[in-house]
Amino acid sequence: MRILLFALRAPCVAIWIVLGLLTVVCVFPWLSLSARGAVNSRWSRILMRLCGVGVRICGQPVRGAPVLWVANHVSWVDIFVLNSVRCTAFVAKSDIRRWPVLGWLVAGAGTVFIERGQRQAIRAVGLQMAERFRRGEVVGLFPEGTTSPGFDVGPFHSSLFEAAIQAGVDVQPVALRFLHHGRRSDLAAFVGEQNLIQNLWCLLGATGIAVEAEFLAPLSNEDCRARGRASTAARVHGAIRGAVVAAREPAAA
Repeated sequence: MRILLFALRAPCVAIWIVLGLLTVVCVFPWLSLSARGAVNSRWSRILMRLCGVGVRICGQPVRGAPVLWVANHVSWVDIFVLNSVRCTAFVAKSDIRRWPVLGWLVAGAGTVFIERGQRQAIRAVGLQMAERFRRGEVVGLFPEGTTSPGFDVGPFHSSLFEAAIQAGVDVQPVALRFLHHGRRSDLAAFVGEQNLIQNLWCLLGATGIAVEAEFLAPLSNEDCRARGRASTAARVHGAIRGAVVAAREPAAA
Protein backbone atom coordinates (compact mmCIF):
# COMPACT_ATOMS: atom_id res chain seq x y z
CA MET A 1 0.00 0.00 0.00
CA ARG A 2 2.77 2.45 0.93
CA ILE A 3 4.68 1.72 -2.30
CA LEU A 4 1.54 2.14 -4.41
CA LEU A 5 0.58 5.43 -2.76
CA PHE A 6 4.08 6.79 -3.15
CA ALA A 7 4.19 5.68 -6.81
CA LEU A 8 0.90 7.48 -7.47
CA ARG A 9 1.59 10.66 -5.54
CA ALA A 10 5.29 11.29 -6.23
CA PRO A 11 4.92 11.95 -10.01
CA CYS A 12 1.94 14.27 -9.40
CA VAL A 13 3.85 16.21 -6.75
CA ALA A 14 6.93 16.42 -8.98
CA ILE A 15 4.89 17.73 -11.93
CA TRP A 16 3.11 20.28 -9.71
CA ILE A 17 6.43 21.54 -8.32
CA VAL A 18 7.86 21.91 -11.83
CA LEU A 19 4.75 23.87 -12.83
CA GLY A 20 5.27 26.02 -9.76
CA LEU A 21 8.85 26.74 -10.75
CA LEU A 22 7.77 27.67 -14.28
CA THR A 23 5.11 29.97 -12.82
CA VAL A 24 7.66 31.73 -10.61
CA VAL A 25 10.06 32.24 -13.52
CA CYS A 26 7.66 32.98 -16.38
CA VAL A 27 4.46 34.33 -14.85
CA PHE A 28 5.32 36.07 -11.57
CA PRO A 29 7.29 38.92 -13.22
CA TRP A 30 4.05 40.00 -14.96
CA LEU A 31 1.76 39.79 -11.93
CA SER A 32 0.98 42.30 -9.21
CA LEU A 33 1.94 41.51 -5.62
CA SER A 34 -1.66 40.63 -4.70
CA ALA A 35 -2.03 38.37 -7.74
CA ARG A 36 1.22 36.57 -6.87
CA GLY A 37 -0.09 36.03 -3.37
CA ALA A 38 -3.35 34.54 -4.63
CA VAL A 39 -1.51 32.19 -7.00
CA ASN A 40 0.93 31.19 -4.27
CA SER A 41 -1.83 30.35 -1.78
CA ARG A 42 -3.86 28.35 -4.29
CA TRP A 43 -0.75 26.50 -5.48
CA SER A 44 0.12 25.61 -1.86
CA ARG A 45 -3.39 24.32 -1.16
CA ILE A 46 -3.22 22.02 -4.17
CA LEU A 47 0.29 20.85 -3.22
CA MET A 48 -0.96 19.79 0.21
CA ARG A 49 -3.82 17.85 -1.38
CA LEU A 50 -1.44 16.11 -3.75
CA CYS A 51 0.77 15.18 -0.78
CA GLY A 52 -2.25 13.76 1.03
CA VAL A 53 -2.09 16.36 3.80
CA GLY A 54 -5.33 17.71 5.19
CA VAL A 55 -5.17 21.30 6.48
CA ARG A 56 -7.48 22.36 9.31
CA ILE A 57 -7.61 26.03 10.32
CA CYS A 58 -8.62 27.04 13.85
CA GLY A 59 -8.96 30.60 15.10
CA GLN A 60 -8.83 33.81 13.07
CA PRO A 61 -5.74 34.49 10.92
CA VAL A 62 -4.91 38.18 10.55
CA ARG A 63 -5.89 39.26 7.04
CA GLY A 64 -5.60 42.50 5.11
CA ALA A 65 -2.70 43.90 7.15
CA PRO A 66 1.02 43.19 7.56
CA VAL A 67 1.70 40.82 10.46
CA LEU A 68 4.40 38.55 11.85
CA TRP A 69 3.18 34.95 12.06
CA VAL A 70 5.26 33.00 14.59
CA ALA A 71 4.92 29.21 14.59
CA ASN A 72 6.49 26.08 15.98
CA HIS A 73 8.42 24.11 13.37
CA VAL A 74 7.87 20.42 12.57
CA SER A 75 8.47 19.95 8.83
CA TRP A 76 8.99 21.65 5.48
CA VAL A 77 5.22 21.14 5.17
CA ASP A 78 4.73 24.01 7.64
CA ILE A 79 5.69 26.54 4.96
CA PHE A 80 2.99 25.42 2.56
CA VAL A 81 0.33 24.95 5.25
CA LEU A 82 0.68 28.62 6.24
CA ASN A 83 1.01 29.73 2.63
CA SER A 84 -2.28 27.99 1.87
CA VAL A 85 -3.96 30.35 4.37
CA ARG A 86 -2.27 33.56 3.22
CA CYS A 87 0.82 34.11 1.09
CA THR A 88 3.71 34.35 3.53
CA ALA A 89 7.36 35.42 3.16
CA PHE A 90 9.27 33.09 5.47
CA VAL A 91 12.54 33.59 7.26
CA ALA A 92 14.48 30.36 6.69
CA LYS A 93 18.00 29.11 7.18
CA SER A 94 20.14 29.34 4.06
CA ASP A 95 20.53 25.53 3.93
CA ILE A 96 16.99 25.29 2.53
CA ARG A 97 18.05 27.23 -0.57
CA ARG A 98 20.30 24.27 -1.45
CA TRP A 99 17.52 21.67 -1.24
CA PRO A 100 16.82 20.04 -4.62
CA VAL A 101 13.82 21.62 -6.35
CA LEU A 102 11.97 22.70 -3.17
CA GLY A 103 14.83 25.07 -2.37
CA TRP A 104 14.50 26.78 -5.73
CA LEU A 105 10.75 27.00 -5.27
CA VAL A 106 10.77 28.65 -1.83
CA ALA A 107 13.50 31.03 -3.01
CA GLY A 108 11.43 32.07 -6.00
CA ALA A 109 8.41 32.62 -3.75
CA GLY A 110 10.24 35.34 -1.79
CA THR A 111 11.72 33.51 1.19
CA VAL A 112 14.13 35.56 3.30
CA PHE A 113 17.23 33.46 3.92
CA ILE A 114 19.44 33.89 6.96
CA GLU A 115 23.13 32.98 6.89
CA ARG A 116 23.86 31.53 10.29
CA GLY A 117 27.19 32.40 11.84
CA GLN A 118 27.54 35.74 10.07
CA ARG A 119 27.60 38.78 12.34
CA GLN A 120 25.56 40.98 10.00
CA ALA A 121 22.96 38.30 9.19
CA ILE A 122 20.35 39.42 11.73
CA ARG A 123 20.51 43.05 10.61
CA ALA A 124 20.27 42.11 6.91
CA VAL A 125 17.27 39.85 7.51
CA GLY A 126 15.62 42.51 9.67
CA LEU A 127 15.86 45.01 6.80
CA GLN A 128 14.31 42.51 4.39
CA MET A 129 11.50 41.80 6.85
CA ALA A 130 10.84 45.52 7.21
CA GLU A 131 10.52 45.84 3.44
CA ARG A 132 7.99 42.98 3.33
CA PHE A 133 5.95 44.66 6.09
CA ARG A 134 5.99 47.97 4.17
CA ARG A 135 4.45 46.13 1.22
CA GLY A 136 1.64 44.84 3.46
CA GLU A 137 2.86 41.24 3.50
CA VAL A 138 2.88 38.51 6.12
CA VAL A 139 6.30 37.37 7.35
CA GLY A 140 6.53 33.88 8.81
CA LEU A 141 9.05 33.04 11.53
CA PHE A 142 10.07 29.73 13.10
CA PRO A 143 12.08 31.01 16.08
CA GLU A 144 13.03 27.56 17.40
CA GLY A 145 15.65 27.57 14.64
CA THR A 146 15.13 23.86 13.98
CA THR A 147 12.37 21.29 13.61
CA SER A 148 10.95 19.08 16.35
CA PRO A 149 8.71 15.98 16.53
CA GLY A 150 5.84 18.38 17.24
CA PHE A 151 4.81 17.26 20.74
CA ASP A 152 6.50 20.18 22.47
CA VAL A 153 8.05 23.53 21.54
CA GLY A 154 11.75 24.34 21.95
CA PRO A 155 13.17 27.67 23.18
CA PHE A 156 12.71 30.70 20.92
CA HIS A 157 15.41 32.99 19.57
CA SER A 158 14.10 36.53 20.10
CA SER A 159 16.33 38.67 17.85
CA LEU A 160 14.06 38.77 14.78
CA PHE A 161 11.02 39.84 16.81
CA GLU A 162 12.65 43.28 16.85
CA ALA A 163 11.96 43.79 13.13
CA ALA A 164 8.21 43.44 13.69
CA ILE A 165 8.29 45.71 16.74
CA GLN A 166 10.16 48.43 14.86
CA ALA A 167 7.92 48.08 11.80
CA GLY A 168 4.80 48.69 13.89
CA VAL A 169 3.07 45.39 13.10
CA ASP A 170 1.24 42.92 15.32
CA VAL A 171 2.58 39.47 16.16
CA GLN A 172 0.28 36.45 15.85
CA PRO A 173 1.24 33.08 17.39
CA VAL A 174 0.36 29.97 15.34
CA ALA A 175 0.34 26.47 16.86
CA LEU A 176 0.93 23.64 14.36
CA ARG A 177 -0.20 20.14 15.35
CA PHE A 178 0.45 17.09 13.15
CA LEU A 179 -2.07 14.24 13.16
CA HIS A 180 -2.18 10.72 11.75
CA HIS A 181 -5.68 9.25 11.51
CA GLY A 182 -6.86 11.78 14.08
CA ARG A 183 -4.13 11.14 16.66
CA ARG A 184 -1.07 13.24 17.38
CA SER A 185 1.89 11.85 15.45
CA ASP A 186 5.47 12.59 14.44
CA LEU A 187 5.22 10.45 11.29
CA ALA A 188 5.63 13.47 8.98
CA ALA A 189 8.11 15.35 11.19
CA PHE A 190 11.35 16.26 9.41
CA VAL A 191 13.81 15.66 12.24
CA GLY A 192 17.10 14.00 13.15
CA GLU A 193 19.29 12.59 10.40
CA GLN A 194 16.40 12.14 7.99
CA ASN A 195 16.92 13.68 4.56
CA LEU A 196 14.25 15.21 2.31
CA ILE A 197 13.80 12.07 0.17
CA GLN A 198 13.30 9.90 3.26
CA ASN A 199 10.75 12.36 4.62
CA LEU A 200 8.88 12.40 1.31
CA TRP A 201 8.79 8.59 1.39
CA CYS A 202 7.14 8.71 4.85
CA LEU A 203 4.70 11.46 3.87
CA LEU A 204 3.64 10.42 0.36
CA GLY A 205 3.26 6.78 1.32
CA ALA A 206 0.91 7.48 4.25
CA THR A 207 -2.80 8.07 4.57
CA GLY A 208 -4.62 10.15 7.18
CA ILE A 209 -1.99 12.89 7.59
CA ALA A 210 -3.41 16.24 8.68
CA VAL A 211 -2.08 19.48 10.11
CA GLU A 212 -4.07 21.67 12.47
CA ALA A 213 -3.01 25.31 12.32
CA GLU A 214 -4.42 27.19 15.30
CA PHE A 215 -4.17 30.97 14.96
CA LEU A 216 -4.04 32.38 18.48
CA ALA A 217 -4.86 35.90 19.65
CA PRO A 218 -2.43 38.46 18.17
CA LEU A 219 -0.20 40.62 20.34
CA SER A 220 -0.64 44.26 19.44
CA ASN A 221 2.40 46.27 18.46
CA GLU A 222 1.83 48.55 21.44
CA ASP A 223 1.99 45.53 23.76
CA CYS A 224 5.13 44.23 22.02
CA ARG A 225 6.86 47.61 22.27
CA ALA A 226 6.07 47.83 25.96
CA ARG A 227 7.37 44.32 26.60
CA GLY A 228 10.46 44.38 24.38
CA ARG A 229 11.54 41.57 22.10
CA ALA A 230 12.64 39.06 24.78
CA SER A 231 9.42 39.30 26.77
CA THR A 232 7.35 39.25 23.56
CA ALA A 233 9.13 36.10 22.40
CA ALA A 234 8.56 34.48 25.80
CA ARG A 235 4.84 35.29 25.74
CA VAL A 236 4.42 34.00 22.18
CA HIS A 237 6.36 30.85 23.09
CA GLY A 238 4.08 30.28 26.09
CA ALA A 239 0.94 30.69 23.99
CA ILE A 240 2.12 28.31 21.25
CA ARG A 241 3.49 25.74 23.71
CA GLY A 242 0.24 25.83 25.64
CA ALA A 243 -1.77 25.06 22.50
CA VAL A 244 0.66 22.34 21.34
CA VAL A 245 1.15 20.53 24.65
CA ALA A 246 -2.44 20.89 25.89
CA ALA A 247 -3.70 19.11 22.78
CA ARG A 248 -1.52 16.06 23.38
CA GLU A 249 -3.47 12.92 24.06
CA PRO A 250 -3.21 11.50 27.58
CA ALA A 251 -0.96 8.50 27.98
CA ALA A 252 -2.69 5.14 27.85
CA ALA A 253 -3.43 3.61 31.22
